[in-house]
Amino acid sequence: MTSIRRRTVGLVLTLLLIGTLLIALTNIHDSQREIGEIYDAQLAQSARILQGMLRAAPRAEGRQALHESVTAALAEATDSPYGHRYEAKMAFQAWNASGAPLMRSPNAPAFALPTTPGFTELILDGEGWYGFLLPDPDHDLMLWVGERDEVRADLVRRILRHTLTPHLIGLVLLSLLAWLAIGWGLRPLRRMAALIRHRDPESLQPLRLDPLPRELEPMQAALNRLLLQIEQLLQRERRFIADAAHELRTPLAVLRLHAQNALSAQTGGARDEALKFVVSGTDRLTRVVNQLLILARLEPRPSWSDEQRFDLRTAVGATLEELGPWILDKGFDLSFEAPPTQARVRGDSAMLGIALQNLLTNAVNVSPPGGEIQVRLDVGDDWADILILDQGPGIPATVLPRLFERFYSSGAANGAGLGLSIVQTVAQHLNGRIELGNQPDGGACARLGLPLLPAAGA
Repeated sequence: MTSIRRRTVGLVLTLLLIGTLLIALTNIHDSQREIGEIYDAQLAQSARILQGMLRAAPRAEGRQALHESVTAALAEATDSPYGHRYEAKMAFQAWNASGAPLMRSPNAPAFALPTTPGFTELILDGEGWYGFLLPDPDHDLMLWVGERDEVRADLVRRILRHTLTPHLIGLVLLSLLAWLAIGWGLRPLRRMAALIRHRDPESLQPLRLDPLPRELEPMQAALNRLLLQIEQLLQRERRFIADAAHELRTPLAVLRLHAQNALSAQTGGARDEALKFVVSGTDRLTRVVNQLLILARLEPRPSWSDEQRFDLRTAVGATLEELGPWILDKGFDLSFEAPPTQARVRGDSAMLGIALQNLLTNAVNVSPPGGEIQVRLDVGDDWADILILDQGPGIPATVLPRLFERFYSSGAANGAGLGLSIVQTVAQHLNGRIELGNQPDGGACARLGLPLLPAAGA
C-alpha cells in the first residue's frame, strides 16, 4: 500500500533535487564564464606589464639583466611564505620578431613561437596550456603569457564543491523537516482513521472529528452520508421483517385452524367448507406476500437512470389495456379521458403501472356491481394529475388520515392494507404526490400527481 507521506516527501525531494541541480549547473556555467573572463584579463594584463618592462630595456644587456632579475625573483617564490601554489603553474616567454628567445620564466615550457596572436590553447609535454600572445613589432617583441589548464579546472571544481555541498546538506535537512511537517499535516487524517478503527461495529452514529480540517470535510460528509444510508437500509429491513411477521402470523394461524377443522370434520360438507376457507386464506396470504415483495423492491431508491422518460398518456393507456378485461369481467364499465398533448415525465413506467394497478383494484373493491370506474388525465403547464374515480360509498373522514398506514384496511375482506402504502412509495420515488378524497356527488377520488419535463427536454 502506497504511503501518502512517503509519496509526498519523495515528490517534494525530487523537485528540490532537480531544482538544486539546475541551479548548480547554471552557477557552474556562469562561474566558468566569469572565471574565464577574469583569467583572460589577468593574462592580457601580465603580457602588457612584461611588454612595458622590455620596452624600458631596449638593449640586449639591459634585457639580460632584466631576465636575470625576474628569474631570481621567481625562484624566491618557492621558499617565500608570501606566495601561492598556482605560481608554478603560470609562465611567460619573449621572442624577437625573428623568433629568437629573449627571456622566459623557469617553469615555462619549451615551444616554438606561435603564429596566431591573441588567446591560444597548446598541448606541451603532455600538459594543456592556455596563453595570450601579444605581438609588438614596433619594438621587435613577441610576448606570451600562459597558465596550465588545471588552474581554471581546479577553481571550477572548488566552486562546484562549495556550491553543491551546502545544497546537499540542506537537502538532507529539508528531507527530515518535510517528513516531520507532512506527518504533522496528516495527523488529522490519522485521528480520523483511529476514530473509525475504534468505533463500536454496531454504531452508525455520524462521525465527529474536532477540529475538522477543511480538506477532510468532504470525506467526513461522505462517510456520514453512507452511515445514514446504512441506518435507513437497516431500518427498512427491520420494518419489513416486523411488518411481514405481523401480517403473516394471523393468516397462518387461521389456515392452521381451518386445516384442523377439516381434519376433525364429521361430515363431508363440513370438511369441504373448511377446505374452502383454507383455499381462500391461501389466496389472501399469496396476495399479502406479493404486496410485501413489491413493497420491498420499491423501498430502496430505484435503479432507473435520469435519462428514462415516458409519456403519461401512453403509460396509463398500457395499464388500462392490461387491467381492462379483468375490470370488465367484474361487471364494471371503464372509461379513460386524456388530452391529445404529450405529457412526458422522468422515471420508470413500470413503477407507475404498479401504482395504477393498486388504485384501480381499490376502486373495483369498493364500487357497487354495474358501476363505472373513470380514469382521467389532467395536464397542466408543469404538472399532470391522474384521477381515478369510483362510485363507491366514499371515504369516511375518520378513516382518511390512516389510509396510507401499512396493514391498515378500511374494511375490505381480502385486503392486505399495503396497496396505498405501495402507491405512496411509488409517488415519492417519482417525485410526485398522492391524494385521496371524496367526490361532491359521491364516490372516492384518488389523485396521483407527477411533475412534467420541460418541453425543450421532452
